[in-house]
Amino acid sequence: MTLASLPAPPPEVIELVDVSKRFIVRKDSSIKERIVTLGRAGRRHRQEFWALRELSLDIHAGSTIGLIGHNGSGKSTLLKVIGGIIQPTSGTVRQRGRIAALLELGAGFHPDLTGRENVFLNASVLGLSRDETEEQFDEIVEFAGIGDFIDTQVKFYSSGMYVRLAFAVAVHTDPDILLVDEVLAVGDEAFQRKCLDKIRTFQEEGRTIIIVSHSLGQITELCDRAVLLNRGEVVYDGDAVTAVARFRDLLEERRLEGEARRRGVAVGDLHDPVILGSSLEVVDPGPGGTVQPGSGLIVTIDLDITRPMDDLNVAIQVDNTLGSPVYGTSSRSMGITMPPVVGRRRVRIRLRDTRFGAGKYFINVSLLDSAGRHLHDTPQACSFVATPYARATGSVFIESEFDDEGEI
Repeated sequence: MTLASLPAPPPEVIELVDVSKRFIVRKDSSIKERIVTLGRAGRRHRQEFWALRELSLDIHAGSTIGLIGHNGSGKSTLLKVIGGIIQPTSGTVRQRGRIAALLELGAGFHPDLTGRENVFLNASVLGLSRDETEEQFDEIVEFAGIGDFIDTQVKFYSSGMYVRLAFAVAVHTDPDILLVDEVLAVGDEAFQRKCLDKIRTFQEEGRTIIIVSHSLGQITELCDRAVLLNRGEVVYDGDAVTAVARFRDLLEERRLEGEARRRGVAVGDLHDPVILGSSLEVVDPGPGGTVQPGSGLIVTIDLDITRPMDDLNVAIQVDNTLGSPVYGTSSRSMGITMPPVVGRRRVRIRLRDTRFGAGKYFINVSLLDSAGRHLHDTPQACSFVATPYARATGSVFIESEFDDEGEI
C-alpha cells in the first residue's frame, strides 16, 4: 500500500494552543470588607489562581476523550473553555461543528418554567429551531422517562429528574461534539445504562465525545484516549489504561504529601509502614506462563513496618483492564490476625484453583491499619494473563454446554 492510498486521518474538530485561564479569588467576603480594602490595600485580599497553564491539545473527529485528575486540576474549566462557555485568559481555541454541553446539573433550565418549556428553551440554546424541537420532543420525553411531570415546574424536580431531562435534550440536538461533566454519575442504574448506550451509539456514528469523570472504570471502558491534568497542566496524554495508572500514582503522591503536611515533616521523613515490593508466581502455568483454569497464584509482598503496629491488614485486589475489580481478599477477611510487628517482613497470599476468564489482569496491593485506613497502596503491583478461551468471554471461566431439544 502506497502513502497515497492510505486513508486520510480524521480532521481536527478541537484545537487548543497555549491556553491559560486565570481566576481571581477574593479573600474579603462582604461588601463592607471590599469597600474597606479598596485601592492598593485590596491587592492583599485578592489571589490569582491559574486553573489552566499553557495547555495545548488536538482532538480529532470520532474520538472519545476522558479528562481525569484530582479536584481542582482544571478538568471542568477545560471543558467550559472547549465549549465556549468561558474565554481563556490567553491562548487560542478553535472548534468545528455543533457542540452540546452537559456541564452542570440543570444548566440552562429556568426553575419557574415547566419541563416542557425548558425543553424548548434549552434546545434553542443548543441550536435547534422550534420545529426541530417539536419533531424530537416525544423522543426527548420518552428518553428522560418523566412523562407524568413534563408540565410541572422543574424547581420541583429531583436531581435525577433534572439530569435525565438535560441529558435527553442534549443528545437529541444532533451534536457533532458532546461534552459531559460528571452527570453520568447522577440518576438510577437503569438511566445510567441508557446514557452509556447512547454514548456508544454516538461512538458508532463517529461523533466526538469528551468526558470528565471520577469513575476510572468508566474512563477505561468508554475512552480511546485520556488526558491527565494536574494543577492545570497536562501530565499525560495517551492510552486510557496508562493514564488511569498514572493518575493512581499521582493520588498516592498527593496522599503522602498531605499526610506529611499534617504531621509537619517532609515526605521522606514519614515513618508509616510501606510496601517495599511485590512479586507474583503462577503455580501450574499454561503456555507462556499464562494463568489457566486451575492455576494457583502466589503474591509475595515485602513490607517495612517502621513502627510497632497491631493487627496490620494486608490486602490485594485483582482488576481487569477496564479497572473494574474482579476479586479481592485480605489477611483480615481470611481470619488472620497479625501479631504486633516492627521491621521488615515478608508475607504471601495464595490463591488456589483460580478460574479467571481470558485477558490481562492487574493486582493492586494495600496495607491497612486496624481501623481500615490505608497506610500504603501499590496500584498495579504485578500482572498476569489468563489463557484465551474461545467458547466464552468475561472475567470468570466456566465450562459451558449447549443442547438443542428441537421444537416445542
